[in-house]
Amino acid sequence: MKSLKEKIRREGSVIGTEIVKVDAFLNHQIDVEFLEEIGLEFSKRFQGIKVDRILTVEASGIAIACLTAPYFGYPPVVFAKKAAPSTMNAGFYEAEAKSFTKGTVSTLKISKEYIKEGENVLILDDFLASGQASLAMADIVEQAGANVAAIGAVIEKGYQGGSELLRSKGYRVESLAVINEICDGQVYFDDNRG
Repeated sequence: MKSLKEKIRREGSVIGTEIVKVDAFLNHQIDVEFLEEIGLEFSKRFQGIKVDRILTVEASGIAIACLTAPYFGYPPVVFAKKAAPSTMNAGFYEAEAKSFTKGTVSTLKISKEYIKEGENVLILDDFLASGQASLAMADIVEQAGANVAAIGAVIEKGYQGGSELLRSKGYRVESLAVINEICDGQVYFDDNRG
């Protein structure tokens, strides 16, 4: 997605050789108009896929999922919680996910009432690095007896192998911008993907 790559170059910043900070528009401050473009792009990439629910992880995936939902006929957006609140007492699905950025392992939890057997679930997230968050969400979908319709990421760090891992397990993966390398404060994109 050309406009996304331009926005990352213009408004993003690089930390070291591994982290691209996009707080200005994606995961601290939200550029709602631009996220509508992202939602539209996901709808084009996943055209023809039946989507009963959109699944993401709190908190940075929620805005992306909510602004994508209208393009799929407003399916419910469900987000995995990283800690079970006291209100989640009727049973839940869970799976562990390691966060590359934070260097932590979270147990993602989703109440059993929000994913039903046989549903088609579109998984969306802001970043795809090693694929652990998407893999955990896919595990939860499968625990529920539902189907992973596809997995979408706004930004992929292609050099960390997440999309290859997910594809090797049979999942369809689409990333809107794929980073090949971060070097000398610059982001280099894969022009053949994204």
